[in-house]
Amino acid sequence: MEKFTTRRKFLTHSTMALTAMNLVSRADSAAPPKKLVIIAGKPSHPPGMHEFHAGALLLQGWLKSVPGLEVSVHTNHWVADESVFDTADAVLIYSDGGDGHPVFAEEGRAAKVQKLVDRGVGIMMVHYAVEVSKVGPPGDLMREWIGGCYENGFSCNPIWSAEFKSFPEHEITRGVKPFAIKDEWYFSMRFRPEMKDVKSLLIAAPSDETRDGPYVYPVGPYPHIQALKGHGETLMWCVERPNGGRGVGFCGGHFHANWNHEEFRKIILNALLWISKLPVPPAGMASTVTAEQLAANLDKK
Repeated sequence: MEKFTTRRKFLTHSTMALTAMNLVSRADSAAPPKKLVIIAGKPSHPPGMHEFHAGALLLQGWLKSVPGLEVSVHTNHWVADESVFDTADAVLIYSDGGDGHPVFAEEGRAAKVQKLVDRGVGIMMVHYAVEVSKVGPPGDLMREWIGGCYENGFSCNPIWSAEFKSFPEHEITRGVKPFAIKDEWYFSMRFRPEMKDVKSLLIAAPSDETRDGPYVYPVGPYPHIQALKGHGETLMWCVERPNGGRGVGFCGGHFHANWNHEEFRKIILNALLWISKLPVPPAGMASTVTAEQLAANLDKK
């Protein structure tokens, strides 16, 4: 009887020890949350346009419901503490571009983003942030990071209603239904040669009148833009880099009111999940917005 009691105690203690080990093992193996860093640009336009701060906070609010994702918003064109990049899995930049691009306007920042890219961090540029200031290294870097960019004098920036009738099969386009929406849709992007590894996600054909101008600035028209009347243009695209990192470019995002459009929201939210390497739901990322939410955090009212 004493031997049996001793054996039972041993088994009980062993079982408890194994259970404790399993609990520790499960805790240790739990995947840390993906971290998405959103950089919102400085105020630059009249009310309702280029509302980077308000738009970034809307995106953060919609993504709060996603398990395994942490979203931080950083205003005023960059991050206050660059150590946030150390654990970033993806970065979205929604800001002005060209000569004022947050990455290229200050020495050393492009090299920091390149280190993120080398680590496989996802990069997404929205609206003006797809534009670089000059041909050469900035454009080459953008094509490496996200596949393409706006090139002044080659690309153009009219305000027009783009109609999206169909979509390629991709995680980013999941659940997105045909839609049309007015925006400052840039087109004639400067992509990688032969569109290498670039997948077009949103394609629309500008009207002849749109191609004939005027564009926002410079007013144009450009002969090479007019020569492609009737042709579709890529307004959103993605790439997968050789090291597994992902990149996305999105040409719209000028008017803050467009966040009220479900399909517009969905394809951007899908893209943010994708660059963060999180699964996109079969029906796409669902979201809702109220008039009060749209009116919150605007730069000017």
